[in-house]
Amino acid sequence: MTLQPVDADDVEALRAFLVGADLTLAGLDEPTVRLWLDRDDDGRVVGSTGFEASADGLHVLVRSVAVAPQHRGSGAGTRLARFAIERATEAGAERAWLFSRRSGPFWQSLGFTPADRHALAAALPDTHQVRLFRRTGQLDHEVAWSRGLPVR
Repeated sequence: MTLQPVDADDVEALRAFLVGADLTLAGLDEPTVRLWLDRDDDGRVVGSTGFEASADGLHVLVRSVAVAPQHRGSGAGTRLARFAIERATEAGAERAWLFSRRSGPFWQSLGFTPADRHALAAALPDTHQVRLFRRTGQLDHEVAWSRGLPVR
């Protein structure tokens, strides 16, 4: 797996990939959102990962972690999630948060525990996903997860 940072030329391919994975598209082209892609030998997107940090950098919202169907079950999702968590730790974050209604056991295997969705929104009020979910009323239907990160 060789992950490449998403640049302006990659946003549409990432958007199409995330639509197929039924993940949030808000803010993909914003500079505050750090995203990476994994492509196969033919250049097709087969994985993505990323995060968006709070204003103080202490909290991150892990997002856009997705694996193409043909690569599921290979450990790719775990590698993608760990990559984002490691980059967030290197950037100085102390806590990672995420929304997931479908993949709780996966995130628990990476040390995440159920969290209060409103605590997530308070820690990351300016992230695109939180703003979208508040504006649309979706926040009250989301499932939040959180874990501490090693302090560097």
